Amino acid sequence: MLRASGHAALVRPAQRASGRVLVPGDKSISHRYALLGAIADGPTRISGYSSGADCAATLACLQALGVSVQTPGNGTVAITGRGLHGLEQPRAPLDAANSGTTMRLVAGLLAAHPFRTVIGGDASLSRRPMRRVIEPLTRMGATIAAEDGRPPLTIDGGPLHGITYAPEVPSAQVKSSLLLAGLHATGTTVVIEGAPTRDHTERAFTAFGVTLSRVGLKMEVAGGQRPQGRALAVPGDISGAAFWCVLAAGLPGSRVEIDGVGLNPSRTAVLDVLRRAGAVVETVVNHEDAGEPIGRITISAGEPCSFTVSPTEVPMLIDELPALGALGTLLPEGCTMEVRGAAELRVKESDRISALARGFAAMGADVTEYADGFRIAARPLRGGQVDASGDHRLAMAFAVAACGASGPTAIDGAGVVDVSYPGFFQELERLTSAR
Repeated sequence: MLRASGHAALVRPAQRASGRVLVPGDKSISHRYALLGAIADGPTRISGYSSGADCAATLACLQALGVSVQTPGNGTVAITGRGLHGLEQPRAPLDAANSGTTMRLVAGLLAAHPFRTVIGGDASLSRRPMRRVIEPLTRMGATIAAEDGRPPLTIDGGPLHGITYAPEVPSAQVKSSLLLAGLHATGTTVVIEGAPTRDHTERAFTAFGVTLSRVGLKMEVAGGQRPQGRALAVPGDISGAAFWCVLAAGLPGSRVEIDGVGLNPSRTAVLDVLRRAGAVVETVVNHEDAGEPIGRITISAGEPCSFTVSPTEVPMLIDELPALGALGTLLPEGCTMEVRGAAELRVKESDRISALARGFAAMGADVTEYADGFRIAARPLRGGQVDASGDHRLAMAFAVAACGASGPTAIDGAGVVDVSYPGFFQELERLTSAR
């Protein structure tokens, strides 16, 4: 595998994958620990913070809001909390870069502060839907302006009151934004989900000393509680690990161990799908930190077979669907993979359904695109030229699929992997080098 400078990558076929790997800190957890640390009383020290650009955007926004953030190195972030209602009005618009999580969760904090803030991002983020947080935060008492419900957002914050809200689309980001706003509100804020989503915010609240009630799909937090700063360790990101899992599952004779990875049950649905697809998957939880189980995944190629992802599974593995699509292209000829009920993919960093279908087809795959998903009928890939479409997960999905092709694949825009996984292509080369 050869990497061109910065913006493109050439991935050559690989026979198998083997080795041990550590993945960057979990993006979802990193965002949440930083935001809670910013509004906590006292210092917070986070080790293993994500090295990706998305989480760096969150830190930059917090610094612009008057929060002391220090990065002494080795993935450690030290934050001096400003307490509830303690953020300062920024001197310039906030830049969430490519991070939808940053924009939606920071909006929940800004809604409670009595000043005007503009928060925007790059071209990709500016296409993403924000009405899903604008509407409930407005109901809580904020005033938010956005053209066609998309960034940039102009937020006039102020006193908030708790509400009961049921998001139309299952979303951990929406849930988290409202719970963060609810900490600053009078009364109680209740979020009722239509389907389970990742629960890192709920676990982080508990870790920071906030009492939150969880009964089934109903989350309830009383306003006025003051988070307490603490030391925390971020586990490795299972969404990044998913690409190595697919690589090992899709190339015969492969075996990969991923150490120090988060094994939160609300994130491990991807491992269940891999088992259904014939992979041999073993997990061991070694310890917990701040309520997050951390351990090892060992995955080997088994007897690959057809698999489907049902609409009810989608909310728990929305970020892993591009990786599972890559696995679909690596199945034996005649096998199929299909995902439905995943229309949310169309409003991610790219239209992931169309962009995945277009890229895999350019490599020789037989892909059928649906409004809410796609189907892949496996056949040998030949390689080709694809475009990452400004989407880190597409770049990684195309790279993994390319390892199973008969010829090389050029990935334009491959540098976007730095959003979540700096060093991805170097690790890919190491794991697939002949031994």
